[in-house]
Amino acid sequence: MAHLATQKALLLPARAGKWYVGDAPIPRPGPQDVLVKVLAAALNPIDWKLVDSPFTALIPEFPFISGTDGAGIVEEVGLEVTTLQKGDKIVFQGWFSNPYATFQQYCLVPAPVTTKIPEGISFDQAASIPLGLATVVLALWDHNPRTEKSIRLTPPWEEGGLTQYAGKPAFIIGGASSVGQYAIQIAKYQGFSPIITTASPHNAELLKSLGATTVLDRNLPASQILAELPKLTGGKPLEFVYDAISLADTQSLAYEALAPGGSLVIVLPELIPSELKKSSDGKKVANVFGNVQHPECRPCGEELYKRLTVWLEKGIVKPNKVEILPGGLAGIPEGLARLEAFKVSGTKLIARPQETA
Repeated sequence: MAHLATQKALLLPARAGKWYVGDAPIPRPGPQDVLVKVLAAALNPIDWKLVDSPFTALIPEFPFISGTDGAGIVEEVGLEVTTLQKGDKIVFQGWFSNPYATFQQYCLVPAPVTTKIPEGISFDQAASIPLGLATVVLALWDHNPRTEKSIRLTPPWEEGGLTQYAGKPAFIIGGASSVGQYAIQIAKYQGFSPIITTASPHNAELLKSLGATTVLDRNLPASQILAELPKLTGGKPLEFVYDAISLADTQSLAYEALAPGGSLVIVLPELIPSELKKSSDGKKVANVFGNVQHPECRPCGEELYKRLTVWLEKGIVKPNKVEILPGGLAGIPEGLARLEAFKVSGTKLIARPQETA
């Protein structure tokens, strides 16, 4: 890469600015990093939420490059990296720092939180995985004592992780979202059953193929959903609820559906009304931060990435359906507008940075 100093990137100039394609330096890898030629980058709701909102606090400086999902080819490895070499095809999660973000043609990633892409999975498909899967895995399996952002289930790499939840019901709100699709698959992997989810009816077939037992119309009144759940669980207590949407109405539904002593995962700040809470109900709520590059999340993230290639090969984890945006990085702003307007369903939007004019 010595002959190239700059690259194309999608830049946010200021807190309330407009995204634009411009030049950015190509970063150099540290001892444990690899430099990746980004062939596919996925769009996520956090990308549009970073603009002029409370989430802007995540931005360290302007102009800012976003992007937390990526797949590509290793171009250069750091001095201490032994697990990867130039030419390897990898999938990885980006971070809120320009050198490590994926809305650019080249970026850095720490080697321990990468995995090789197996045959049969495209770069576009692979890029749909990192953030969505991390938001599930870290919420369920991160046992870091410094975090309260996990419900601390036994992970599958520990004894009992694939047996102790067998036959226990799970309720996943927003099953057709990227996070919801991975929540269904991980619940199936751990043996939860039945797996009940909410979604638009046209996504029911997809979600059942991923492991959902029943798909309830997300437009049903909360009272009707709450009345259906005990029938669907056969009267078993619903001790695990994952709200992949986490708006005010879905958080209330999730909390009411949860059995006393159960655990609820939310993906946005808590909005559960105080009148729903009782000190005696023993319900746990974990607000996950779904990024394996966060220092508190790294140990669990490394355990995930050690296994992800095999999980993809075996079909334990299946990528989202993808839609390729035209124009490379220039197509991202319109895609983010579609996400913000809730005009994307059951599909992950993907940009190809190398196709930027």
